[in-house]
Amino acid sequence: MSHDDLTIRRAEPADAAALSALKLAAFRETFLDGFAIPYPPADLARFEADSYGEATVARELAAPDHATWVAAEGDGRLLAYAHAGPCKLPHPQASAAQGELYQLYALNAAQGRGVGRALMEAAQGWLAQAFPGPQWLGVWSGNARAQAFYAKRGFEKVGDYGFKVGDWTDAEFIYRRG
Repeated sequence: MSHDDLTIRRAEPADAAALSALKLAAFRETFLDGFAIPYPPADLARFEADSYGEATVARELAAPDHATWVAAEGDGRLLAYAHAGPCKLPHPQASAAQGELYQLYALNAAQGRGVGRALMEAAQGWLAQAFPGPQWLGVWSGNARAQAFYAKRGFEKVGDYGFKVGDWTDAEFIYRRG
């Protein structure tokens, strides 16, 4: 699927290195540069290695119950992604038999181009088939723009939890659709 001058496609094992770099860059642009969260350096380093390291991304790409989509420029450079799989959120009505959108990020260079919407549609379509029933996601409590984006797509806040970045804890909201 093509959008603007970007192509939305399912990520493949060969994307592991580029996707790892994109995930790290998007996280840093969003939370360090954008929201200026003062993560302690040791916690940040541990979280980034565990969450966005190439080995972790390769495992996610190989997992049959996970799916990732990427938005790529004509030259192949990845600018945005969405990652989904079985729900892991700590909510009494959530279970691994239901689906969760784990991450939806676009680099600043890709924002405002409809990429988030296209990636969200791809993820929601896959989740509806792979995990019929409610769809879940967690969103940082301070990210009003993301909350509005999800609310427009039928998600409602149904809880709160602490998202660990090393020993640091971010206050997150749990959203559900359906």
